[in-house]
Amino acid sequence: MPRIILVRHGQASFGAADYDCLSSQGVEQARHLGKVLHARGENIDALWCGTLLRHQQTAANLLQGSAWALEPRSLAGFDEFDHQQVIARYEPRYSNHQTMVDEIGAATDPHEAFARMYGKALARWYGGTADSDYDEPWNRFQTRCQSALEQVIDRAGRDETHLVVTSGGVIAVLVQAMLGLGNAATMRINWTLANAGMTTLQAGNTRQWQLLSLNEHSHFRGHHRYLLTWR
Repeated sequence: MPRIILVRHGQASFGAADYDCLSSQGVEQARHLGKVLHARGENIDALWCGTLLRHQQTAANLLQGSAWALEPRSLAGFDEFDHQQVIARYEPRYSNHQTMVDEIGAATDPHEAFARMYGKALARWYGGTADSDYDEPWNRFQTRCQSALEQVIDRAGRDETHLVVTSGGVIAVLVQAMLGLGNAATMRINWTLANAGMTTLQAGNTRQWQLLSLNEHSHFRGHHRYLLTWR
Protein backbone atom coordinates (compact mmCIF):
# COMPACT_ATOMS: atom_id res chain seq x y z
CA MET A 1 0.00 0.00 0.00
CA PRO A 2 1.39 3.45 -0.88
CA ARG A 3 2.36 5.93 1.83
CA ILE A 4 2.92 9.68 1.88
CA ILE A 5 5.06 11.19 4.61
CA LEU A 6 4.45 14.91 5.15
CA VAL A 7 7.43 16.66 6.76
CA ARG A 8 7.20 20.13 8.21
CA HIS A 9 10.24 22.21 7.27
CA GLY A 10 13.07 22.73 9.73
CA GLN A 11 13.15 25.76 11.98
CA ALA A 12 13.03 28.96 9.93
CA SER A 13 14.00 32.50 10.94
CA PHE A 14 11.01 33.25 13.18
CA GLY A 15 10.73 36.93 14.10
CA ALA A 16 13.08 38.06 11.34
CA ALA A 17 12.02 40.31 8.48
CA ASP A 18 12.73 37.39 6.11
CA TYR A 19 11.25 34.28 7.70
CA ASP A 20 11.90 32.09 4.68
CA CYS A 21 15.37 30.75 5.51
CA LEU A 22 16.41 27.88 7.77
CA SER A 23 18.22 28.68 10.98
CA SER A 24 21.33 26.67 11.87
CA GLN A 25 19.03 24.64 14.12
CA GLY A 26 16.71 24.00 11.18
CA VAL A 27 19.59 22.73 9.06
CA GLU A 28 20.61 20.30 11.80
CA GLN A 29 17.02 19.13 12.27
CA ALA A 30 16.67 18.27 8.58
CA ARG A 31 19.99 16.44 8.41
CA HIS A 32 19.22 14.48 11.57
CA LEU A 33 15.82 13.44 10.21
CA GLY A 34 17.51 12.19 7.04
CA LYS A 35 19.97 10.13 9.09
CA VAL A 36 17.17 8.66 11.20
CA LEU A 37 15.06 7.67 8.19
CA HIS A 38 18.08 6.11 6.51
CA ALA A 39 18.95 4.18 9.69
CA ARG A 40 15.36 2.89 9.87
CA GLY A 41 15.75 1.47 6.40
CA GLU A 42 13.08 3.71 4.87
CA ASN A 43 12.95 3.36 1.11
CA ILE A 44 11.75 6.69 -0.28
CA ASP A 45 10.66 6.49 -3.90
CA ALA A 46 10.10 10.21 -4.52
CA LEU A 47 10.78 13.48 -2.72
CA TRP A 48 8.48 16.47 -3.16
CA CYS A 49 8.66 19.96 -1.67
CA GLY A 50 7.04 23.36 -1.90
CA THR A 51 8.78 26.15 -3.78
CA LEU A 52 9.68 28.21 -0.70
CA LEU A 53 13.34 28.47 0.28
CA ARG A 54 12.80 26.82 3.66
CA HIS A 55 11.18 23.84 1.92
CA GLN A 56 14.03 23.49 -0.54
CA GLN A 57 16.70 23.88 2.14
CA THR A 58 15.00 21.27 4.31
CA ALA A 59 14.81 18.83 1.39
CA ALA A 60 18.47 19.40 0.48
CA ASN A 61 19.70 18.87 4.04
CA LEU A 62 17.46 15.85 4.52
CA LEU A 63 19.03 14.33 1.42
CA GLN A 64 22.48 15.13 2.75
CA GLY A 65 21.70 13.30 5.98
CA SER A 66 20.12 10.28 4.28
CA ALA A 67 22.41 9.99 1.24
CA TRP A 68 19.38 9.13 -0.92
CA ALA A 69 19.95 9.68 -4.64
CA LEU A 70 16.76 11.62 -5.25
CA GLU A 71 15.95 14.83 -7.12
CA PRO A 72 13.34 16.91 -5.25
CA ARG A 73 10.25 17.78 -7.28
CA SER A 74 8.85 21.24 -6.52
CA LEU A 75 5.11 21.80 -6.34
CA ALA A 76 3.78 25.26 -5.46
CA GLY A 77 0.59 23.76 -4.09
CA PHE A 78 2.59 22.78 -0.99
CA ASP A 79 3.61 26.39 -0.23
CA GLU A 80 2.47 27.91 3.06
CA PHE A 81 -0.14 30.68 3.20
CA ASP A 82 1.10 34.26 3.41
CA HIS A 83 1.20 34.71 7.19
CA GLN A 84 2.56 38.24 6.85
CA GLN A 85 -0.47 39.31 4.84
CA VAL A 86 -2.80 37.58 7.32
CA ILE A 87 -1.24 39.65 10.11
CA ALA A 88 -1.23 42.90 8.12
CA ARG A 89 -4.89 42.58 7.15
CA TYR A 90 -5.78 42.16 10.82
CA GLU A 91 -3.52 45.00 12.00
CA PRO A 92 -2.46 47.25 9.09
CA ARG A 93 0.28 48.89 11.14
CA TYR A 94 2.05 45.52 11.25
CA SER A 95 2.65 45.62 7.53
CA ASN A 96 5.78 47.35 8.83
CA HIS A 97 7.62 44.39 10.37
CA GLN A 98 9.68 46.54 12.72
CA THR A 99 6.55 48.13 14.17
CA MET A 100 5.24 44.70 15.06
CA VAL A 101 8.57 43.61 16.54
CA ASP A 102 8.80 46.75 18.68
CA GLU A 103 5.22 46.59 19.99
CA ILE A 104 5.16 42.85 20.65
CA GLY A 105 8.63 43.01 22.15
CA ALA A 106 7.51 45.64 24.65
CA ALA A 107 4.84 43.33 26.09
CA THR A 108 5.36 41.68 29.47
CA ASP A 109 5.31 38.28 27.73
CA PRO A 110 6.19 38.83 24.04
CA HIS A 111 5.58 35.20 23.11
CA GLU A 112 2.09 35.24 24.60
CA ALA A 113 1.36 38.64 23.09
CA PHE A 114 2.31 37.42 19.62
CA ALA A 115 0.32 34.20 20.00
CA ARG A 116 -2.78 36.14 21.06
CA MET A 117 -2.49 38.62 18.20
CA TYR A 118 -1.72 35.94 15.61
CA GLY A 119 -4.61 33.78 16.78
CA LYS A 120 -7.01 36.66 16.19
CA ALA A 121 -5.47 37.37 12.78
CA LEU A 122 -5.90 33.74 11.76
CA ALA A 123 -9.50 33.64 13.02
CA ARG A 124 -10.31 36.66 10.84
CA TRP A 125 -8.80 34.89 7.84
CA TYR A 126 -10.46 31.51 8.25
CA GLY A 127 -13.72 33.02 9.48
CA GLY A 128 -14.71 33.76 5.89
CA THR A 129 -16.22 37.19 6.56
CA ALA A 130 -13.45 39.20 4.88
CA ASP A 131 -12.34 36.99 2.00
CA SER A 132 -11.95 39.92 -0.38
CA ASP A 133 -9.18 41.32 1.84
CA TYR A 134 -6.83 38.43 1.06
CA ASP A 135 -4.98 37.40 -2.09
CA GLU A 136 -5.70 33.80 -1.06
CA PRO A 137 -8.80 33.33 1.09
CA TRP A 138 -8.93 30.38 3.48
CA ASN A 139 -11.15 28.19 1.31
CA ARG A 140 -8.88 28.71 -1.69
CA PHE A 141 -5.87 27.74 0.42
CA GLN A 142 -7.63 24.53 1.47
CA THR A 143 -8.44 23.66 -2.14
CA ARG A 144 -4.88 24.35 -3.28
CA CYS A 145 -3.35 22.08 -0.63
CA GLN A 146 -5.76 19.24 -1.35
CA SER A 147 -5.10 19.54 -5.07
CA ALA A 148 -1.33 19.28 -4.50
CA LEU A 149 -1.80 16.15 -2.38
CA GLU A 150 -3.99 14.61 -5.07
CA GLN A 151 -1.22 15.18 -7.62
CA VAL A 152 1.21 13.24 -5.46
CA ILE A 153 -1.36 10.50 -4.79
CA ASP A 154 -1.89 10.09 -8.54
CA ARG A 155 1.85 9.43 -8.95
CA ALA A 156 2.31 7.12 -5.97
CA GLY A 157 2.56 3.58 -7.26
CA ARG A 158 1.66 0.43 -5.38
CA ASP A 159 3.83 0.04 -2.24
CA GLU A 160 5.69 3.29 -2.93
CA THR A 161 6.56 5.86 -0.27
CA HIS A 162 6.61 9.53 -1.27
CA LEU A 163 8.00 12.17 1.09
CA VAL A 164 6.68 15.75 0.94
CA VAL A 165 8.47 18.69 2.60
CA THR A 166 5.95 21.45 3.27
CA SER A 167 4.65 23.75 6.03
CA GLY A 168 2.48 23.44 9.12
CA GLY A 169 -0.56 25.16 7.65
CA VAL A 170 -0.58 22.82 4.67
CA ILE A 171 -0.27 19.73 6.85
CA ALA A 172 -3.02 20.98 9.16
CA VAL A 173 -5.59 21.50 6.37
CA LEU A 174 -4.78 18.10 4.84
CA VAL A 175 -5.42 16.50 8.24
CA GLN A 176 -8.59 18.60 8.49
CA ALA A 177 -9.90 17.16 5.23
CA MET A 178 -9.26 13.60 6.39
CA LEU A 179 -10.76 13.98 9.85
CA GLY A 180 -13.53 16.48 9.11
CA LEU A 181 -12.25 19.03 11.62
CA GLY A 182 -13.48 22.58 12.12
CA ASN A 183 -11.26 25.53 11.27
CA ALA A 184 -10.36 26.46 14.86
CA ALA A 185 -9.31 22.88 15.65
CA THR A 186 -7.27 22.81 12.45
CA MET A 187 -5.31 25.87 13.53
CA ARG A 188 -4.70 24.31 16.95
CA ILE A 189 -3.09 21.38 15.17
CA ASN A 190 -0.99 23.82 13.16
CA TRP A 191 0.40 25.33 16.37
CA THR A 192 1.49 21.91 17.70
CA LEU A 193 3.44 20.70 14.65
CA ALA A 194 7.14 20.30 15.41
CA ASN A 195 9.82 21.46 13.02
CA ALA A 196 10.95 18.48 10.90
CA GLY A 197 8.14 16.40 12.40
CA MET A 198 6.37 13.78 10.29
CA THR A 199 2.71 13.09 9.51
CA THR A 200 2.03 9.87 7.59
CA LEU A 201 -0.85 9.05 5.27
CA GLN A 202 -1.51 5.57 3.92
CA ALA A 203 -3.92 4.09 1.39
CA GLY A 204 -6.07 1.16 2.41
CA ASN A 205 -7.05 -1.79 0.26
CA THR A 206 -9.68 0.31 -1.51
CA ARG A 207 -7.21 3.20 -2.07
CA GLN A 208 -9.07 5.20 0.56
CA TRP A 209 -6.43 7.35 2.21
CA GLN A 210 -6.24 7.55 5.98
CA LEU A 211 -4.18 9.28 8.65
CA LEU A 212 -1.60 6.82 10.00
CA SER A 213 0.37 9.16 12.29
CA LEU A 214 0.36 12.84 13.21
CA ASN A 215 3.31 15.03 14.18
CA GLU A 216 5.78 12.22 14.89
CA HIS A 217 8.91 13.72 16.42
CA SER A 218 10.41 10.91 18.51
CA HIS A 219 13.65 11.43 16.54
CA PHE A 220 14.12 14.56 18.67
CA ARG A 221 14.03 12.74 21.99
CA GLY A 222 16.84 11.51 24.24
CA HIS A 223 20.24 12.83 23.20
CA HIS A 224 18.63 14.88 20.41
CA ARG A 225 16.01 16.60 22.54
CA TYR A 226 17.84 19.91 22.04
CA LEU A 227 16.68 19.84 18.39
CA LEU A 228 12.97 19.90 19.23
CA THR A 229 11.35 23.24 18.28
CA TRP A 230 7.96 24.47 17.16
CA ARG A 231 8.84 27.99 15.95
